[in-house]
Amino acid sequence: MGDFEIHVRGRFGDAFRSAFAELTVVLHPAETVLVGSGLDQAALYGILDRIQALGLELLEVRRLPDACS
Repeated sequence: MGDFEIHVRGRFGDAFRSAFAELTVVLHPAETVLVGSGLDQAALYGILDRIQALGLELLEVRRLPDACS
């Protein structure tokens, strides 16, 4: 399990935000960052599948350092 940032091109509107309700959505001018805490590999792949199914452009996936490190 881990914490991840997933960067997607463009700013999400309400419809896309609701598709990722379990994640924290951070809007930037040219991209949206999805932040998930305590995700296992199956959950991460599910999110990536959803991004692809919605036709969104994935820019980056980053595992965040453990809080206790």
